[in-house]
Amino acid sequence: MTRRISSYIGGAEVAGGSSARQEVRNPARLSEIVATVELGDRETIVTAARSAKDAQKAWADVPAPVRGRTIAAIGRLVEANAEQLAAIVTQEIGKPAAEALGEVREIVDTCDFFLGEGRRLYGQTVPSEMPSKSLFTYREPVGTALIITAGNFPVAVPAWYLIPALVTGNTIVWKPAEYAAASAQAFADLCQAAGLPAGVLNVVFADGAETYAGLEQSLEQGLIDKVGFTGSSAVGSRIGELCGRHLQTPCLELGGKNPMIVTDSADIDLAVEGALFSGFGTAGQRCTSLGTVIVHEDVHDEFVTRLIAAVQTAAIGDPTQDVLYGPLLAQKFADGYERYLSWIKPHHRVLGSSGIGRITDDNPRAGFVGDASDGLFYHPVVVDGVREDDELFLNETFGPIIGVTTFRCLDDAMRMANLPGYGLSSSIYTTDPSQVFRFRRGIGAGMVSVNNSTSGAEAHLPFGGNGKSGNGSRQSGIWVLDQFTRWQSMNWDYSGRLQKAQMDVSEIIPDLQFRL
Repeated sequence: MTRRISSYIGGAEVAGGSSARQEVRNPARLSEIVATVELGDRETIVTAARSAKDAQKAWADVPAPVRGRTIAAIGRLVEANAEQLAAIVTQEIGKPAAEALGEVREIVDTCDFFLGEGRRLYGQTVPSEMPSKSLFTYREPVGTALIITAGNFPVAVPAWYLIPALVTGNTIVWKPAEYAAASAQAFADLCQAAGLPAGVLNVVFADGAETYAGLEQSLEQGLIDKVGFTGSSAVGSRIGELCGRHLQTPCLELGGKNPMIVTDSADIDLAVEGALFSGFGTAGQRCTSLGTVIVHEDVHDEFVTRLIAAVQTAAIGDPTQDVLYGPLLAQKFADGYERYLSWIKPHHRVLGSSGIGRITDDNPRAGFVGDASDGLFYHPVVVDGVREDDELFLNETFGPIIGVTTFRCLDDAMRMANLPGYGLSSSIYTTDPSQVFRFRRGIGAGMVSVNNSTSGAEAHLPFGGNGKSGNGSRQSGIWVLDQFTRWQSMNWDYSGRLQKAQMDVSEIIPDLQFRL
């Protein structure tokens, strides 16, 4: 049955202001309509921001341990509904069932971590340089946050924002991706079932242009105190510029061109396994997906031979089955991927499948699982011989395509790894500890993996990137608390007189001329 979805503001569903509707189709079966989404406009964003602003003080006044118990309730509700939520994710964006269950598990892990932060929002008592005076620090909520998320991880990544923002006393306007509206609504329903008061979590479905205009108006009216954005580097740059005009620092989690260095001492089979998963998991549609494998020249041929064998035999197709990956997320991503395929040049060697482009009856994939005729399924592509000035080398390619090049010395490999200017995730395969630490210091990425893939995150480790991949903000773990709280300092002088810092300070005078 087709779901009908609209925005949710102040505890009630609201009609979209734009009168526009969008059909969400199952990318594995485009003839199947998963949901019809009533889209809001810029005024819908502003209305939601005002609702969240009005609810913020009362939510912040709820004792933090009680907010933590609400987070615990969200985790238990998600856990109890894990299979149903994962099934919606698979149906809506074509993520393989096992991956979808893993994504839902990540929400539970995030809740398990942050439920205790309601009792650990520690400040400090600091000694003063003057007598009869005490100094204190407190974490205070930022206020109202507008969270804009992509749909490749339609429930896990939003949880990275929503859960810590809620436990620290903020209220939220969440703008999910329209093409993942059913997953977003299901997750929001579970959050509401945990007992969140009206206005604490508001959900608005709108297109990019209306969202940007609504954010601009909300910032001008002082309704939004923090912006979180997961998406492309180009859009993140615009949001960062807009927030900067209002002296705000957004939390930006953007794209990646994530390198994997395979040294001459690497376990080749392990490196191939890592490249297969990080290059083609979720059909290469992760911000942490593998971009370019930089292989030592002495093991290049062996690595490529084994990688191609693994890619050619990988199960691809129906996401309800046991497959490496299913379809692309939606038609717009298929259109974008077609453009990336146009970057393949005559000097490249193209490997990996029985064809290139969309998998059809006329362009079949050997061993395809299911029926490709009605879905957005694409051949996996390995492009050997990429050069430093290739578009394929320098730009993010959101889809099932990876590049391969060679290096002679580790310094040159790290130079190439940093050259595209992204800085999200990275990986090195080696058995030499000295190379590990040279790589860690030389790479510009915010995340480094050793003998592991470029993809994968845990709820208690900081996640985020630098350069084109973000502005240095971090999600997950205790580090994300700095995104949703501000430090407040207080000094309490109980001496009964005015003591002036740096002036009324007792001193012990040393004899610095003393010598033995």
